[in-house]
Amino acid sequence: MSERGGGGHVAVLGAGSWGTAFAKILADAGREVTIWARRAPVADILRTERRNPEYLPHLVLPERVTATADAAEAITGAEVVVLAVPSQTLRGNLAEWAGYVHPDATLVSLMKGIELGTTKRMSEVIVETAGVAADRVVVVSGPNLAPEIAAEQPAATVVAGTDSRRTALVQSSIRTPYFRPYTNDDVVGCELGGAVKNVIALAYGIATAMGFGDNTRAMLMTRGLAETARLGVALGADPITFAGLAGMGDLVASCSSPLARNRTFGEHLGRGETMEQAQAATRQTAEGVKSCLSVRDLARAHGVEMPITEQVERICHEGMDPRIAVDTLMSRTAKPESYE
Repeated sequence: MSERGGGGHVAVLGAGSWGTAFAKILADAGREVTIWARRAPVADILRTERRNPEYLPHLVLPERVTATADAAEAITGAEVVVLAVPSQTLRGNLAEWAGYVHPDATLVSLMKGIELGTTKRMSEVIVETAGVAADRVVVVSGPNLAPEIAAEQPAATVVAGTDSRRTALVQSSIRTPYFRPYTNDDVVGCELGGAVKNVIALAYGIATAMGFGDNTRAMLMTRGLAETARLGVALGADPITFAGLAGMGDLVASCSSPLARNRTFGEHLGRGETMEQAQAATRQTAEGVKSCLSVRDLARAHGVEMPITEQVERICHEGMDPRIAVDTLMSRTAKPESYE
């Protein structure tokens, strides 16, 4: 019996690419892991063949990993409960799952989004929906492209939380020879860095498909980081966080890698495809498509200018031609180059 949570195993709720790769990390670090998959056939393949052919077809999961389509079976007795579902589905799912969570289990958020309607960060949704104290929630964020990590390419991440014992528990649970976790107490900054970078990656993908070069793309990354930091500071985040893995690191990976789903989605839009065509082509959740709305609303509520986010929202949800969005960005009144 472990010190926390009533049991030694870890539940990973969500069998997408990052949830599956995270289960591998946990197992390689010595934890017993149960993945919950929404569809029973997926759970069966994960359990019997140790594979997830839909998302990571070349990965063979360690023996320490099992799977189920029964959320109660996955969660009951888990010391750590990892949430790896699309951000806009979190509230509904967690409302069904909360009763199975041990009273002292640590809840880990892998999600990078802001909830539509409420403009709440994922940790805030967890606290509200599960009825837990904020210090029981830990956020994992950083440049974590699942296929590269599944292939054991060296990577690092940030484990953010306000309870140092819980962040240390999660840190030790995911430290492997190929995956290095750092701890941080700036939950707000880490969550905003992960959510807003998805929006900026959409803009980067759009610009790439439009044929713009390195100057344009460098501008989008740096000014995107600036508007992320402006929002973060307004919400009480440490601006230094945005210079680290959960800020700049995650942004660079999501913008520069063809593996990044938000960049890829943006490329389809930049080629003139509709939202429906882009979704059909990518087949995975591009969190920035919905988060651009909630990030925009959050910024407006706090009086923060986020011009790139505004134009991405207009392209995605108002049908604006990307060329007009570029003209709008470039014709804005010049200001001092800063985060202020």
